[in-house]
Amino acid sequence: MSDTCLVWSYVYILQSESCPDRFYVGLTDDLRDRLRRHNGGEVASTRSRGPWTMKNAFGFRDRERAAAFEQYLKSGSGRAFARRHF
Repeated sequence: MSDTCLVWSYVYILQSESCPDRFYVGLTDDLRDRLRRHNGGEVASTRSRGPWTMKNAFGFRDRERAAAFEQYLKSGSGRAFARRHF
């Protein structure tokens, strides 16, 4: 199987342009569409702090690993890790 047949999952970190100290961590298979939805007010949890800029995105071939990394980044130690390294 070639790489073009694989579905990638992405863990992403958004930064609010209106409140630069606010970040959002999410998981998607389509980064462009997901950012469009965040900035279009279609995501309730980010609607009030938009517009958003993509700060980081991490691609995974294994969705379970991506989901685990997303959950880690949403934890206290994961937020501290992201502040130090991203």
